[in-house]
Amino acid sequence: MTFVSLADLAEREPFPGYAGRFLHGTGMSVAHWTVRAGSGFPEHRHPHEQIAMVVEGRFEMTVAGETRVLEPGTVAVIPSNVPHSGRALTACRLVDVFQPVREDYR
Repeated sequence: MTFVSLADLAEREPFPGYAGRFLHGTGMSVAHWTVRAGSGFPEHRHPHEQIAMVVEGRFEMTVAGETRVLEPGTVAVIPSNVPHSGRALTACRLVDVFQPVREDYR
């Protein structure tokens, strides 16, 4: 077993307003995001299954045409290749889990 401190991971901003720290196992990736209020990402899809969780703030997400406002304790489960988009209604902290590994986040 390996223990990691998020503070020891380099922070990257792969999208404007989305600062992330990334962990990778053998079959999954976990992204810890700090998102500026008003920052969004356009509709996209990827082969990874994704579970998106809001830790702090309010985040509007659209999955397969259905829009919801996610708050702490709300989770979105996004199947592989399903279109989705979103934007931070407030400053947010988010956690995304992807399976398989997101090689583009290494």
